[in-house]
Amino acid sequence: MRGLRARARADDPERALALAFAAGGEAALRGVYDRWSGLVHAYCLRSMASRADAEETTAQVFVDAWRSRKKFDPDRGTLPGWLLGIARHRVADAHAAAARDRAVREAVAELRPEEEPPTQEQLLDRLLLADALATLNPEQRRAVGLAFYDGLTHEQVAVTMGVPLGTAKSHIRRGLAVLRRRLEVDGAAPR
Repeated sequence: MRGLRARARADDPERALALAFAAGGEAALRGVYDRWSGLVHAYCLRSMASRADAEETTAQVFVDAWRSRKKFDPDRGTLPGWLLGIARHRVADAHAAAARDRAVREAVAELRPEEEPPTQEQLLDRLLLADALATLNPEQRRAVGLAFYDGLTHEQVAVTMGVPLGTAKSHIRRGLAVLRRRLEVDGAAPR
């Protein structure tokens, strides 16, 4: 009985193709693709979001199978079963990657401000202000920045800078005076 089963398996064209594939015959790769690509593609198509993704995954399954053909053991299972196992892993990887991409897109969307993009005039005002801020001495620039950009009170500016309250107020007042003069010269100061 055992000899009969071994002879039947040796006469099986699918088993012969699987053995040739495992041995590395390039013609066998074409035969395996022709024979089972429809099965793999149908599985991928049912599991994937788009036809293009299914086609790409199908191709990748056969590339992976060819690269790891030495791991295939025809005595442990069938070649179509092994190919579908590779396809299941590829599909799972694709779903995981899509979930990661979706999470990143959602996180980025949450970081984006809901406001409209600045107009050219607003951008120009920001550039003029940045240029005017650059003319302040470092203490004034820091004090003005802490007070107006960070929204700190005069007391908080003094503590943050490690200076007396009167010094912090002076830095802010003098810095604003320099900014006003500079912006008035440029014609950008509010009236």
